[in-house]
Amino acid sequence: MTCAACVGRVEKRLARIDGVTAGVNLATGRARVLHPAGVPVAELVAAVERAGYTAEPLPAGAPVGVTAEEPDERWRLLVTALAAVPVLVLSMVPSTQFTAWQWVCFALAVPVVTWGSAGFHRRAWQGLRHAAATMDTLVSLGVVASFGWSAYALLFGGAGDPDMRMPFSLTADGGGAAHVYLEAAVGVPLFVLAGRLLEGRVRRRSGSALRALAELGAKQVCLREEGGEERLVPIELLLPGQEFVVRPGERVATDGVVVEGGSALDLSLLTGESVPVEVGPGDRVAGATVNVGGALVVRATAVGTDTQLARITALVAQAQAGKARAQRLADAVAGVFVPCVLAVAASVLGFWLGAGAAPQAAVTAAVAVLVVACPCALGLATPTAL
Repeated sequence: MTCAACVGRVEKRLARIDGVTAGVNLATGRARVLHPAGVPVAELVAAVERAGYTAEPLPAGAPVGVTAEEPDERWRLLVTALAAVPVLVLSMVPSTQFTAWQWVCFALAVPVVTWGSAGFHRRAWQGLRHAAATMDTLVSLGVVASFGWSAYALLFGGAGDPDMRMPFSLTADGGGAAHVYLEAAVGVPLFVLAGRLLEGRVRRRSGSALRALAELGAKQVCLREEGGEERLVPIELLLPGQEFVVRPGERVATDGVVVEGGSALDLSLLTGESVPVEVGPGDRVAGATVNVGGALVVRATAVGTDTQLARITALVAQAQAGKARAQRLADAVAGVFVPCVLAVAASVLGFWLGAGAAPQAAVTAAVAVLVVACPCALGLATPTAL
């Protein structure tokens, strides 16, 4: 998913199943689905796939899994920037234009429009196959329209003259001079790629709290069996009622009651208090707290998802999966934003052509609508900021 329009598509597709309600979070890439017992999970996954995306059930207690930064995306942004910046400078600063400058810009724009924007075109095509439009649709249309018109102007519209100069103008006319719009064709992918790379980093940091909580838990526990023998086993094998040993410097494996020994525990994980608290036989202890004193023997009272640490983690995950009122509003608006923008662009094109304007001015005005709207922060900034 790349924008709030994608979120709306997935939610609507899931809601078509009787008795199913779903809330999808763009920042975490998770869906919280309530469904009748008779609706299998496979049917929910199939509904998401029919919307053009993929999904899989999340294991209970799993931390937020945010994908690592893709090296290919960094390279794509770097190559796009190296090709786009000269085009932007030559197109926007007339004093830098030289003989056949527009053909140099055209050659630099080709890899940006094709390879650099390939992800936008692919996702836009996938959306069209599912009769849906997203922000990627606007990006793809804006890039293709501005590049296509520029190619036409270079080949057939007189802009291919090596001595052509394009003055800076605040209007579509530009004093009658030939115009190409390669700066829009390369600028939009550049800025959207940069924004999404930054957004991806924010998404990864948004899951750091859950990952940090998950890493606090003990991975192994030293069981004390009958006869006083001790055995080191994975924490998953610990059952309520079993006794385990906590040596100085170790973390308490799970919630329990002290049976033997006395020590001081660092409870800053739960209370924020940095001063260790003394505990002895009969005192309750929480998992993941640190033993800073003597050895303890603890009888487990809660394991797995029943521990305090697991409940804290679940609360944080629930908070990230939920939506604030502002985000729900942004998602609702984004669901109709793209179709409205496309309708406005088509209306603008038809209006100027019907008013007798030159095709260049009409296409320029329609492309301007797409170019201005496609990197809109509506669907990205709200979930990221929240």
